Amino acid sequence: MPERRLIATEEHMATEAFLRTAHELPVLPSDRVEVELMRTVENADVWHRALVDLDARLAVMDACGQDLALLSLNPPGVQPYRAADAEVLARSFNEELAEVVRGHPDRFAGLGTVAPQSPASAAAEIERVMGPLGLSGVMINSHTAGQYLDEPPFAPLLEAAEANRATIYLHPRIPSMAAPYSRYGMTAAVWGYQAEAGLHAMRLILSGTFDRHPGLTFVLGHLGEGIPYWLRRIDNRHAFAQKVAGATTAMPKLELTPSEYFRRNFVLTTSGMDDPDVLTLALRAVGDDNIMLAIDHPYEDSAAAVAFLRDAPITDDQRARIAGHTAERVFALD
Repeated sequence: MPERRLIATEEHMATEAFLRTAHELPVLPSDRVEVELMRTVENADVWHRALVDLDARLAVMDACGQDLALLSLNPPGVQPYRAADAEVLARSFNEELAEVVRGHPDRFAGLGTVAPQSPASAAAEIERVMGPLGLSGVMINSHTAGQYLDEPPFAPLLEAAEANRATIYLHPRIPSMAAPYSRYGMTAAVWGYQAEAGLHAMRLILSGTFDRHPGLTFVLGHLGEGIPYWLRRIDNRHAFAQKVAGATTAMPKLELTPSEYFRRNFVLTTSGMDDPDVLTLALRAVGDDNIMLAIDHPYEDSAAAVAFLRDAPITDDQRARIAGHTAERVFALD
């Protein structure tokens, strides 16, 4: 591959202090199923070690030739907790994460966590994350108690992200309307995660959020959560609905087409999508400058993800951009 750093951008972690505190907190009723699932994972020896043991993480990175990991809190972060608890938990974790990055500046960067259930506090924490803590953006795990970032209460959070050039990684979680997904294992990564994150992204696009905040950058994993496959039809049906009264429920008038917002305000990662056909589609949908490598450690195999990028049927220039150049730009890592 061409000379570049190999940077992975969706790499989950936790700390012993965070897990110890979070596992003692009461959970919002709507989030109990998801938190029980994740606590089961976090308490299992193999996953617990993978999340908290950074020396082991560095060994995995060295073995597969990965130069830098953009670390983020294991989902669903602090969003399932009461606002007062979540604010304190977010601040303390971000301080721990900043210390990790300061200790290994050539190997780790970090995405801070915030408590969207308290938008003013989240806005202040974004300023701290991007300022004195020296982190590189934030991760938000889709909905918060069934509410989405396009809704008016979250305006202070989005204003702070835009003002501080804080890229937001929009990570999936169990859908807010979980009942239809509850059978057959569909609530999580088999189907529910991508449906949830894709829904959130489409709400941001169709609500006019990016007319109000044109400088925002969001990141979607899994090569766009299915949206690249649908872009042409989304544009077509959106235009039809704008022309034909009663063709849909009320929608704001947008300055751009949905696909133009997707290309301007979103960047995709490869996390968990080691499929050359989907990568080719995504490159055609958003361009060579808007896709980044992500492994989704520890839930995906690092060596396999790196091998996929190495062997993908793309140009060397595309490979170098995905490997690291785009991440350096999006997260100001250079």
